[in-house]
Amino acid sequence: QVQLVESGGGLVQAGGSLRLSCAVSGGAFTNIMGWFRQAPGLEREFVAAITRSLSRTRYADSVNGRFTISKDNAKNTGYLQMNSLKPEDTAVYYCATGTVAYPTPDAAMYNYWGQGTQVTVSS
Repeated sequence: QVQLVESGGGLVQAGGSLRLSCAVSGGAFTNIMGWFRQAPGLEREFVAAITRSLSRTRYADSVNGRFTISKDNAKNTGYLQMNSLKPEDTAVYYCATGTVAYPTPDAAMYNYWGQGTQVTVSS
């Protein structure tokens, strides 16, 4: 059974950085890995996605230029480097994997999800 485990969340001051990791076990990191987030009272939103081959990426406008998604196929692990963090980035961050071959923001295209990691940015 495929399992995804996120790590690296925490409390950081505005302007700071965090690096999230997503370790995939029980199967290969399939075609795409995505990061999503959900803040209290808000709907889950797309953050970034990357394809296993060719490393094609896609970012939400709100994080483009501040966040960088990457992956290590040999380690079956994905990463989200978050720089210049803002209080509005506060949320639970989830990683997910899917079988489509393009970096989609559509959550329905992802088959497996992690349990989430909390990121809190103080002002």
